[in-house]
Amino acid sequence: MGLIARVRKEWFIIGILLVITCAKLAPSVGVKGGPLRPEITITYVAVSVIFFNSGLSLKTEELASALMHVKLHFFVQTFTLVFFPIAIWLLLKVLALTAINEWLLRGLQTVACMPPPVSSAVILTKAVGGNEAAAIFNSAFGSFLGIVFTPLLLLVFLGSSSSVPFTSIFSQLFMTVVVPLIVGQVCRRFLRECLDRRKPPFGTVSSVVLLMIIYTTFCDTFSNPNIELDHLSLLIVVVIIFSIQLSFMALIFFLSTRKSSGFTAADSVAIMFCATHKSLTLGIPMLKIVFEGYEHLSLISVPLLIYHPAQILLGSILLPSIKTWMSGRQKTLTPV
Repeated sequence: MGLIARVRKEWFIIGILLVITCAKLAPSVGVKGGPLRPEITITYVAVSVIFFNSGLSLKTEELASALMHVKLHFFVQTFTLVFFPIAIWLLLKVLALTAINEWLLRGLQTVACMPPPVSSAVILTKAVGGNEAAAIFNSAFGSFLGIVFTPLLLLVFLGSSSSVPFTSIFSQLFMTVVVPLIVGQVCRRFLRECLDRRKPPFGTVSSVVLLMIIYTTFCDTFSNPNIELDHLSLLIVVVIIFSIQLSFMALIFFLSTRKSSGFTAADSVAIMFCATHKSLTLGIPMLKIVFEGYEHLSLISVPLLIYHPAQILLGSILLPSIKTWMSGRQKTLTPV
């Protein structure tokens, strides 16, 4: 693959590195009260654009075929929004005894509270021939659940440190997340044929807006002289994140491939990706809302920024092995 093709493929990861570098070089541009006015353009406009875009692009009619697979949906959502946060909370009780930066550890807890992503789990499931319909449903349904459950989980596990009132969080979430999402879905009903024909770059739009949010978040960090990032802690957190992903994928693979589970090989693939992946697109805006004005917001955001490319990288590396396993299972089940 040529350099230009590689850049086009990995442009979002490169973009994250660039905006963090820009924030380091000129933090005054994106801080509160600065030229960008992030307290308005990011907190309200950018977040609303992301969720309006999600509502406009979400093909809810495609989810009907997967709707009745209740057992699979229950497994994915319970693992994502119940088991995952509790397991990480227990792990952090142990890690808190180490010298790892406490705000990076709290960031790991925020990762655990996030819903599944709208795109990456579906893309990887489709790439290996898994149950794409189930992946689409759980990604979309998990995103809707995340609007309610993620702020609740964040407040349960981290709420004692937050200075943002509970009612303020949900009123802002309603106006910047729920309303734009509903408006987007309503607009889609009238523009469906045009959207299907022209295929607008919904993913690219959300990613560009997300880069703006990441930029202003790190501007706040680099403009605060009291915040220092421990590089050793950061390296350890990267290792922990990859270990968590591998461990949870292995656990799900074991549970979902047992004969008593009732899941097919295609179901197992969808479950494995949907239940272990976490949404950066939903996560960063929600952290921005829940921890608005919090001086350690960027440090809390770091594990989620690492988790996102890590889950895509790990999934891509495992694709050939999963494909081989899927082919073997299909041959075993095919009558001679």
